Amino acid sequence: MTVRYPSPLRPGDRVGVTSPSSGVPEALRARLEVAVRDIRARGYEVLVGKCMDGSGHVSAPAADRASELMAMLTDPTVKAVVPPWGGETAIDLIPLLDWDRLREAEPTWVVGYSDMSTLMTPLTLLTGTATLHGNNLMDTPYRVSEGLLSWFDIVAAPPGRSFTQTPPGRHRTVGFDDFAAYPDVREYTLDAEGGWTRLDGAGDVEAEGRLIGGCVEVLCNVAGTAYLDMPAFARDMAPDGLLVYVEVCDSDAFTVCRNLHGMRLAGFFEGANAILVGRTLAPDSPSLTQHEAVLDALGSLNVPIIADVECGHVPPYMPIVNGAYGRVVHAAGRSELTQTLR
Repeated sequence: MTVRYPSPLRPGDRVGVTSPSSGVPEALRARLEVAVRDIRARGYEVLVGKCMDGSGHVSAPAADRASELMAMLTDPTVKAVVPPWGGETAIDLIPLLDWDRLREAEPTWVVGYSDMSTLMTPLTLLTGTATLHGNNLMDTPYRVSEGLLSWFDIVAAPPGRSFTQTPPGRHRTVGFDDFAAYPDVREYTLDAEGGWTRLDGAGDVEAEGRLIGGCVEVLCNVAGTAYLDMPAFARDMAPDGLLVYVEVCDSDAFTVCRNLHGMRLAGFFEGANAILVGRTLAPDSPSLTQHEAVLDALGSLNVPIIADVECGHVPPYMPIVNGAYGRVVHAAGRSELTQTLR
Protein backbone atom coordinates (compact mmCIF):
# COMPACT_ATOMS: atom_id res chain seq x y z
CA MET A 1 0.00 0.00 0.00
CA THR A 2 1.25 3.47 -0.89
CA VAL A 3 0.05 6.81 0.40
CA ARG A 4 -2.96 8.08 -1.54
CA TYR A 5 -3.14 11.85 -1.87
CA PRO A 6 -6.51 13.40 -2.63
CA SER A 7 -6.77 15.56 -5.71
CA PRO A 8 -5.81 19.19 -5.07
CA LEU A 9 -8.78 21.48 -4.58
CA ARG A 10 -9.59 23.85 -7.41
CA PRO A 11 -12.11 26.72 -7.61
CA GLY A 12 -15.58 25.29 -8.00
CA ASP A 13 -14.83 22.18 -5.94
CA ARG A 14 -17.13 21.29 -3.07
CA VAL A 15 -16.15 21.23 0.61
CA GLY A 16 -18.30 19.21 2.99
CA VAL A 17 -18.96 20.42 6.54
CA THR A 18 -20.17 17.90 9.10
CA SER A 19 -19.61 17.24 12.80
CA PRO A 20 -18.47 13.66 13.42
CA SER A 21 -18.16 14.56 17.10
CA SER A 22 -19.43 17.85 18.59
CA GLY A 23 -21.72 20.23 16.74
CA VAL A 24 -22.11 23.99 16.93
CA PRO A 25 -24.32 25.66 19.56
CA GLU A 26 -26.73 28.32 18.34
CA ALA A 27 -24.72 31.03 20.07
CA LEU A 28 -21.71 30.18 17.87
CA ARG A 29 -23.51 29.78 14.54
CA ALA A 30 -22.43 33.25 13.47
CA ARG A 31 -18.79 32.15 13.66
CA LEU A 32 -19.63 29.08 11.60
CA GLU A 33 -21.20 31.34 8.95
CA VAL A 34 -18.08 33.51 8.87
CA ALA A 35 -15.91 30.43 8.30
CA VAL A 36 -18.21 29.09 5.58
CA ARG A 37 -18.15 32.46 3.83
CA ASP A 38 -14.36 32.39 3.88
CA ILE A 39 -14.37 29.04 2.09
CA ARG A 40 -16.81 30.35 -0.51
CA ALA A 41 -14.73 33.48 -0.97
CA ARG A 42 -11.91 31.24 -2.21
CA GLY A 43 -14.16 29.92 -4.95
CA TYR A 44 -15.29 26.65 -3.35
CA GLU A 45 -18.83 25.42 -2.89
CA VAL A 46 -19.83 24.42 0.62
CA LEU A 47 -22.16 21.57 1.56
CA VAL A 48 -23.26 21.82 5.20
CA GLY A 49 -24.59 18.52 6.52
CA LYS A 50 -27.43 17.78 8.91
CA CYS A 51 -25.22 16.58 11.76
CA MET A 52 -24.40 19.98 13.20
CA ASP A 53 -26.50 20.23 16.38
CA GLY A 54 -24.52 21.68 19.27
CA SER A 55 -27.01 21.28 22.09
CA GLY A 56 -25.19 18.18 23.46
CA HIS A 57 -21.74 16.67 23.34
CA VAL A 58 -22.42 15.01 19.96
CA SER A 59 -24.11 16.47 16.90
CA ALA A 60 -26.39 13.47 16.26
CA PRO A 61 -26.70 9.75 17.04
CA ALA A 62 -23.60 7.78 16.08
CA ALA A 63 -25.30 6.03 13.17
CA ASP A 64 -26.35 9.34 11.65
CA ARG A 65 -22.92 10.89 12.08
CA ALA A 66 -21.23 7.86 10.54
CA SER A 67 -23.68 7.80 7.63
CA GLU A 68 -23.18 11.48 6.84
CA LEU A 69 -19.41 11.23 7.06
CA MET A 70 -19.40 8.14 4.81
CA ALA A 71 -21.65 9.89 2.32
CA MET A 72 -19.30 12.86 2.06
CA LEU A 73 -16.15 10.74 1.87
CA THR A 74 -17.56 8.60 -0.94
CA ASP A 75 -19.23 11.42 -2.90
CA PRO A 76 -16.92 12.17 -5.85
CA THR A 77 -18.15 15.78 -5.91
CA VAL A 78 -16.95 16.42 -2.33
CA LYS A 79 -13.21 17.08 -2.42
CA ALA A 80 -12.62 17.89 1.25
CA VAL A 81 -14.40 17.38 4.57
CA VAL A 82 -13.78 19.92 7.34
CA PRO A 83 -15.54 19.68 10.73
CA PRO A 84 -16.21 22.77 12.85
CA TRP A 85 -13.92 21.31 15.54
CA GLY A 86 -13.29 18.11 17.50
CA GLY A 87 -15.23 17.07 20.57
CA GLU A 88 -15.25 14.11 22.93
CA THR A 89 -16.51 10.80 21.56
CA ALA A 90 -15.78 10.39 17.85
CA ILE A 91 -14.55 6.93 18.86
CA ASP A 92 -18.12 5.66 18.60
CA LEU A 93 -17.97 6.07 14.81
CA ILE A 94 -14.98 3.78 14.28
CA PRO A 95 -16.87 0.45 14.10
CA LEU A 96 -19.67 2.05 12.03
CA LEU A 97 -17.52 3.21 9.13
CA ASP A 98 -17.14 1.00 6.06
CA TRP A 99 -13.37 0.87 5.89
CA ASP A 100 -13.31 -1.37 2.82
CA ARG A 101 -15.48 1.09 0.93
CA LEU A 102 -13.29 3.99 2.02
CA ARG A 103 -10.24 2.09 0.83
CA GLU A 104 -11.82 1.66 -2.61
CA ALA A 105 -13.21 5.20 -2.93
CA GLU A 106 -11.32 8.09 -4.46
CA PRO A 107 -9.46 9.77 -1.59
CA THR A 108 -10.93 12.92 -0.06
CA TRP A 109 -9.10 15.43 2.10
CA VAL A 110 -10.15 15.30 5.76
CA VAL A 111 -9.02 18.29 7.78
CA GLY A 112 -9.08 18.73 11.56
CA TYR A 113 -7.44 17.87 14.85
CA SER A 114 -8.25 17.07 18.50
CA ASP A 115 -11.03 14.44 18.58
CA MET A 116 -10.84 14.19 14.79
CA SER A 117 -7.54 12.33 15.27
CA THR A 118 -9.72 9.41 16.37
CA LEU A 119 -10.89 9.07 12.78
CA MET A 120 -8.18 10.69 10.69
CA THR A 121 -5.20 8.67 11.90
CA PRO A 122 -6.99 5.33 11.39
CA LEU A 123 -8.12 6.57 7.98
CA THR A 124 -4.49 7.01 6.96
CA LEU A 125 -3.39 3.73 8.52
CA LEU A 126 -6.22 1.58 7.16
CA THR A 127 -6.75 3.10 3.71
CA GLY A 128 -3.46 4.83 2.93
CA THR A 129 -5.28 8.12 2.46
CA ALA A 130 -3.37 11.21 3.55
CA THR A 131 -5.24 13.34 6.10
CA LEU A 132 -4.50 16.85 7.32
CA HIS A 133 -3.99 17.47 11.03
CA GLY A 134 -4.53 21.23 11.07
CA ASN A 135 -6.93 24.06 11.63
CA ASN A 136 -10.55 23.20 12.24
CA LEU A 137 -13.25 25.07 10.38
CA MET A 138 -13.96 27.50 13.23
CA ASP A 139 -10.26 28.52 13.20
CA THR A 140 -10.22 29.11 9.45
CA PRO A 141 -10.94 32.88 9.56
CA TYR A 142 -7.77 33.58 11.58
CA ARG A 143 -4.87 35.09 9.69
CA VAL A 144 -1.99 32.66 9.32
CA SER A 145 1.12 33.45 11.35
CA GLU A 146 4.43 34.07 9.63
CA GLY A 147 6.24 30.87 8.73
CA LEU A 148 3.09 28.71 8.75
CA LEU A 149 0.51 27.62 6.18
CA SER A 150 -3.26 27.27 6.26
CA TRP A 151 -5.16 24.11 5.40
CA PHE A 152 -6.23 25.90 2.23
CA ASP A 153 -2.62 26.05 1.08
CA ILE A 154 -2.06 22.35 1.59
CA VAL A 155 -5.27 20.88 0.14
CA ALA A 156 -4.64 22.88 -3.04
CA ALA A 157 -1.11 21.48 -3.43
CA PRO A 158 -0.55 18.77 -6.05
CA PRO A 159 1.02 15.41 -5.19
CA GLY A 160 4.79 15.71 -5.17
CA ARG A 161 4.79 19.25 -3.78
CA SER A 162 7.15 20.09 -0.91
CA PHE A 163 6.56 22.86 1.59
CA THR A 164 8.48 24.04 4.65
CA GLN A 165 7.05 25.60 7.80
CA THR A 166 8.94 27.35 10.57
CA PRO A 167 7.84 28.33 14.07
CA PRO A 168 6.76 31.99 14.27
CA GLY A 169 8.28 32.34 17.73
CA ARG A 170 5.08 33.50 19.42
CA HIS A 171 2.09 31.65 20.87
CA ARG A 172 -0.98 32.10 23.04
CA THR A 173 -0.89 31.37 26.76
CA VAL A 174 -4.26 32.54 28.08
CA GLY A 175 -7.90 32.07 27.23
CA PHE A 176 -9.85 31.73 24.03
CA ASP A 177 -11.58 34.22 21.81
CA ASP A 178 -15.29 34.65 22.46
CA PHE A 179 -16.86 33.59 19.15
CA ALA A 180 -20.33 34.43 20.44
CA ALA A 181 -19.41 38.07 21.10
CA TYR A 182 -16.86 38.41 18.28
CA PRO A 183 -17.77 35.94 15.51
CA ASP A 184 -15.56 37.65 12.95
CA VAL A 185 -12.34 37.73 15.00
CA ARG A 186 -9.36 37.19 12.70
CA GLU A 187 -6.26 37.99 14.76
CA TYR A 188 -4.75 35.57 17.26
CA THR A 189 -3.64 36.98 20.58
CA LEU A 190 -0.07 35.68 20.69
CA ASP A 191 1.15 36.97 24.03
CA ALA A 192 4.32 34.91 24.64
CA GLU A 193 7.59 34.14 22.93
CA GLY A 194 9.07 30.70 22.52
CA GLY A 195 10.45 28.21 20.04
CA TRP A 196 10.95 24.46 19.91
CA THR A 197 12.66 22.59 22.76
CA ARG A 198 14.73 19.43 22.56
CA LEU A 199 13.84 17.23 25.54
CA ASP A 200 16.17 14.25 25.28
CA GLY A 201 19.49 16.07 25.33
CA ALA A 202 21.53 18.70 23.56
CA GLY A 203 22.77 19.02 20.02
CA ASP A 204 21.25 19.54 16.60
CA VAL A 205 18.51 17.33 15.23
CA GLU A 206 17.98 16.34 11.62
CA ALA A 207 15.62 13.44 10.96
CA GLU A 208 13.38 12.14 8.21
CA GLY A 209 10.45 9.78 7.96
CA ARG A 210 6.80 9.44 7.12
CA LEU A 211 4.63 11.67 9.31
CA ILE A 212 1.88 10.21 11.48
CA GLY A 213 0.31 11.09 14.81
CA GLY A 214 -2.40 13.08 16.55
CA CYS A 215 -3.99 13.89 19.89
CA VAL A 216 -2.83 11.78 22.84
CA GLU A 217 -6.09 11.84 24.83
CA VAL A 218 -8.06 10.22 22.02
CA LEU A 219 -5.49 8.04 20.27
CA CYS A 220 -4.45 6.33 23.51
CA ASN A 221 -7.86 4.64 23.53
CA VAL A 222 -7.32 3.11 20.08
CA ALA A 223 -3.59 2.31 20.23
CA GLY A 224 -2.91 -1.39 19.91
CA THR A 225 -6.20 -2.12 18.16
CA ALA A 226 -6.66 -3.04 14.53
CA TYR A 227 -7.58 0.59 13.85
CA LEU A 228 -4.23 1.98 14.98
CA ASP A 229 -1.64 -0.61 14.02
CA MET A 230 1.44 1.58 13.84
CA PRO A 231 3.96 -1.29 13.54
CA ALA A 232 2.16 -2.47 10.38
CA PHE A 233 2.10 1.07 9.00
CA ALA A 234 5.82 1.48 9.67
CA ARG A 235 6.57 -1.86 8.04
CA ASP A 236 4.39 -1.40 4.96
CA MET A 237 4.49 2.36 4.34
CA ALA A 238 7.66 3.67 5.95
CA PRO A 239 10.69 1.44 5.40
CA ASP A 240 12.90 4.44 6.19
CA GLY A 241 11.09 5.11 9.45
CA LEU A 242 8.53 7.53 10.86
CA LEU A 243 8.32 11.02 12.26
CA VAL A 244 5.67 10.59 14.96
CA TYR A 245 3.95 13.65 16.39
CA VAL A 246 1.71 13.82 19.44
CA GLU A 247 -0.09 16.63 21.24
CA VAL A 248 -2.13 17.07 24.41
CA CYS A 249 -5.28 19.07 25.00
CA ASP A 250 -5.77 19.47 28.75
CA SER A 251 -4.79 16.29 30.61
CA ASP A 252 -2.49 16.70 33.62
CA ALA A 253 1.07 15.42 33.45
CA PHE A 254 0.37 12.20 35.35
CA THR A 255 -2.39 11.29 32.88
CA VAL A 256 -0.21 12.18 29.91
CA CYS A 257 2.61 10.06 31.29
CA ARG A 258 0.35 7.02 31.68
CA ASN A 259 -1.21 7.52 28.24
CA LEU A 260 2.15 7.80 26.50
CA HIS A 261 3.51 4.76 28.32
CA GLY A 262 0.48 2.80 27.15
CA MET A 263 0.85 4.01 23.57
CA ARG A 264 4.53 3.04 23.59
CA LEU A 265 3.70 -0.44 24.90
CA ALA A 266 1.08 -0.76 22.14
CA GLY A 267 3.72 -0.06 19.49
CA PHE A 268 2.57 3.44 18.61
CA PHE A 269 6.15 4.76 18.43
CA GLU A 270 7.67 1.73 16.72
CA GLY A 271 9.79 2.82 13.79
CA ALA A 272 10.05 6.44 14.95
CA ASN A 273 13.21 8.28 13.88
CA ALA A 274 12.14 11.30 15.92
CA ILE A 275 9.13 12.43 17.95
CA LEU A 276 7.50 15.85 17.75
CA VAL A 277 5.44 16.99 20.73
CA GLY A 278 2.94 19.80 20.44
CA ARG A 279 3.03 22.82 22.72
CA THR A 280 0.43 22.51 25.47
CA LEU A 281 -1.09 24.60 28.23
CA ALA A 282 -2.22 21.45 30.04
CA PRO A 283 -1.32 21.49 33.73
CA ASP A 284 1.78 20.05 35.29
CA SER A 285 1.34 17.64 38.20
CA PRO A 286 2.85 18.23 41.67
CA SER A 287 6.05 16.30 40.98
CA LEU A 288 5.96 15.98 37.19
CA THR A 289 5.91 18.58 34.42
CA GLN A 290 4.46 18.01 30.97
CA HIS A 291 7.96 17.83 29.51
CA GLU A 292 9.06 15.38 32.19
CA ALA A 293 6.00 13.23 31.51
CA VAL A 294 7.04 12.87 27.86
CA LEU A 295 10.60 11.96 28.78
CA ASP A 296 9.48 9.47 31.42
CA ALA A 297 7.35 7.62 28.89
CA LEU A 298 9.39 7.98 25.70
CA GLY A 299 12.99 8.66 26.74
CA SER A 300 13.86 4.95 26.53
CA LEU A 301 13.21 5.00 22.77
CA ASN A 302 16.53 6.81 22.33
CA VAL A 303 15.35 9.03 19.50
CA PRO A 304 15.28 12.83 19.36
CA ILE A 305 12.24 14.34 21.07
CA ILE A 306 11.36 17.91 20.11
CA ALA A 307 8.65 19.66 22.13
CA ASP A 308 6.68 22.91 21.87
CA VAL A 309 5.91 22.34 18.21
CA GLU A 310 2.89 24.25 16.86
CA CYS A 311 0.84 21.11 16.17
CA GLY A 312 -1.61 21.09 19.06
CA HIS A 313 -4.27 23.00 20.92
CA VAL A 314 -2.19 26.15 21.44
CA PRO A 315 -2.41 28.77 18.66
CA PRO A 316 -0.91 29.26 16.15
CA TYR A 317 -1.21 26.01 14.21
CA MET A 318 1.25 24.17 11.98
CA PRO A 319 -0.71 21.77 9.73
CA ILE A 320 0.83 18.32 9.38
CA VAL A 321 -0.16 15.79 6.71
CA ASN A 322 -0.54 12.24 8.00
CA GLY A 323 1.27 10.15 5.41
CA ALA A 324 3.51 12.86 3.98
CA TYR A 325 7.26 12.39 3.94
CA GLY A 326 8.82 14.74 6.46
CA ARG A 327 12.18 16.19 7.32
CA VAL A 328 12.65 17.98 10.63
CA VAL A 329 15.58 20.21 11.48
CA HIS A 330 16.21 21.73 14.89
CA ALA A 331 19.46 23.59 15.38
CA ALA A 332 20.74 26.87 16.76
CA GLY A 333 18.79 29.59 15.02
CA ARG A 334 16.92 27.17 12.76
CA SER A 335 13.85 25.02 13.27
CA GLU A 336 11.74 23.75 10.40
CA LEU A 337 9.51 20.95 9.18
CA THR A 338 9.47 20.16 5.49
CA GLN A 339 6.72 17.93 4.13
CA THR A 340 6.57 16.32 0.72
CA LEU A 341 3.38 14.83 -0.67
CA ARG A 342 4.95 11.63 -1.93
